[in-house]
Amino acid sequence: MSTKPAVKPAVKPAAKTAPAKRKADAAVATSESIDNQIAAFLASGGEIQSIPSGTSGQTYGKPASKTAAKPQKA
Repeated sequence: MSTKPAVKPAVKPAAKTAPAKRKADAAVATSESIDNQIAAFLASGGEIQSIPSGTSGQTYGKPASKTAAKPQKA
């Protein structure tokens, strides 16, 4: 029997990594802060529109043409 010499695994240098980024705070809004924002909006001349339930801003149909305008004859 032949004996093999013990082989040490290659040692990798310690990886240099950037420090962990701190996560952003969760967005939290209280009803009081929302009321204050609404009051400020109305005080600055803003207007609140009432939109019927089920109404969507989604438009359907063929998209507008994006062709260049034809030059006009002189």
